[in-house]
Amino acid sequence: MWNQFFLLEEYTGNDNQYVGKLHSNMDRGEGNVKYILTGDGVGSLFLIDENSGDIHATKRLDREERAIYTLHAKVVDKRTNKTLEADTEFNIKIHDINDNEPKFSKDIYFASVPEMSDVGTSVIQVTATDADDQTYGNSAKLVYSILQGQPYFSVDSDNGTIRTALPNMDRETKENYQVVIQAKDMAGQMGGLSGTTTVSITLSDENDSPPRFANHTFRLSTLESAEVGAAIGRIKANDADVGRNAEMQYSIVDRDGQDIFTIITDQNTQEGIIRVKKQLDYERKKTFSFKVEVTNTYLDPRFMYSPNPPFKDDAMVRVTIEDVDEPPVFSRNPYIIEVHEDTAAGSFVGVVSAKDLDADNNPVKYSIDRHTDLERLFNIDSVNGTITTLKALDREMSKWHNISVVATEISNPRQTTRVPVFIRVLDVNDNAPEFAMYYETFVCENVKSGQLIQTISAVDTDEPLVGHKFVFSMSFSNPNFTIIDNEDNTARIITRRGGFSQREMNTYLLPVVISDNDYPIQSSTSTLTVNVCACDSRGNVQSCNTEALLSAGLSTGALVAILLCVIILLSNPSTALKSSVLLLCYSFVLFLSSSNFFN
Repeated sequence: MWNQFFLLEEYTGNDNQYVGKLHSNMDRGEGNVKYILTGDGVGSLFLIDENSGDIHATKRLDREERAIYTLHAKVVDKRTNKTLEADTEFNIKIHDINDNEPKFSKDIYFASVPEMSDVGTSVIQVTATDADDQTYGNSAKLVYSILQGQPYFSVDSDNGTIRTALPNMDRETKENYQVVIQAKDMAGQMGGLSGTTTVSITLSDENDSPPRFANHTFRLSTLESAEVGAAIGRIKANDADVGRNAEMQYSIVDRDGQDIFTIITDQNTQEGIIRVKKQLDYERKKTFSFKVEVTNTYLDPRFMYSPNPPFKDDAMVRVTIEDVDEPPVFSRNPYIIEVHEDTAAGSFVGVVSAKDLDADNNPVKYSIDRHTDLERLFNIDSVNGTITTLKALDREMSKWHNISVVATEISNPRQTTRVPVFIRVLDVNDNAPEFAMYYETFVCENVKSGQLIQTISAVDTDEPLVGHKFVFSMSFSNPNFTIIDNEDNTARIITRRGGFSQREMNTYLLPVVISDNDYPIQSSTSTLTVNVCACDSRGNVQSCNTEALLSAGLSTGALVAILLCVIILLSNPSTALKSSVLLLCYSFVLFLSSSNFFN
């Protein structure tokens, strides 16, 4: 009977909008047929004349809200209400009109593109939609165009892709662009509806700008006392790029500056910080001039070989060194001086020398810190630094003397310098060897000739270069004992006979002469005491008559003699004389004790 009707959307007339007419073959115009309509919107949107079958829309319809309505119709006999035609389905399709403008998904887009990009480089794609029917006419056929942003950018009319339109767009010249894009339906024809959006495009930085010094000469100054590592100044190059493309590194390219200074980059300010690398000396060099080169840390190969100047720059740096009043400087530190111990008072020891580097002819004064020379053994000439002895030196008392010499600027006494002077006292053979210890031994009455009774050794406070070599001998020939030199700085005492008797002699004093092998030869006589003892057959001591030596009951004369010997020994410094006096005193005491002299 029917399949579908078409209805134009957005009807603006005052009367109901006519949709169409239902007609049945059973309707012969006699008024006996009734048309009944059911389905979507019947009664509210759609009405039917039950006699004629005419359908009308009662309201303005919007295709974008609903494009198709499905209805059902049947025909009945008015009198009997009998169905003349079965229920039939049909559609009312709303025809589109161009009543919707294109709309972009965003009111504003943000995009970026590298500066210096080639023409045609894609920046961003913007897309608009149109609610009108895309299958019917050109109501939803969109065309894109650029309203603002030429000649820098263009837009693809079909898909809304924005591209660069000019070569060599430089961020440093202009960084931000506002581009307005229009989308128009009806294939862009006159009368079509349109919508617009704004695209904010930023040129992202590329390393296309080299660093440049605004000034090609920098003048700095610093004190000569500046410590190694101290910053003496900053220099700055400028780079129109941003971020990592503006990061710079500085270097000193002249030998005149490389050895004395170094330069690093302040990562926050991109300044070059010049630091002291080696101690400065105004007296040696007062000014330095050197070239500093600056380059980018990161380089873009695309721009390294462009017609632009090289991606580096250089500048001259002149550093003036300012003088600082410095203390005197000794020619050596420390001084080590050697002097022989037999040097007399007033003898020359050595010379120290200091200079005031601030002025060649500025004199200094020398002195000895007496806290380091409490015995006042040395003196120094305040003008020329000559050190002499004030007293005789004794190596056996002290092998080294460590003193401090002070140099003071005469023009500025606050400027002083100390230097250690180590004075080594060299040995002179001025001491004779002597027994290593006090020796007292015994001999048995029944001893045989050739019997070893004692091994002796010696010591010497001197210090020869090649070691000690002692020679042992008797001071005179002795019928009772003899001495054998072992040639190893020891000697053996041997009996020359047998049959000793306590009654005949209970003690023997043996003077032994000990000589060294140095120059001049020194010798002394030491006394070995041998007591005669009664022994058994195996040589074990039974008794010794030593009362004369050990008794506390000495006579008054013996005590006086001992006191005189002590006085003589203390008043004579000669070691050889001491030994001789000791031997005589000892013999004299024995004589007095045995004879009860002065009793």
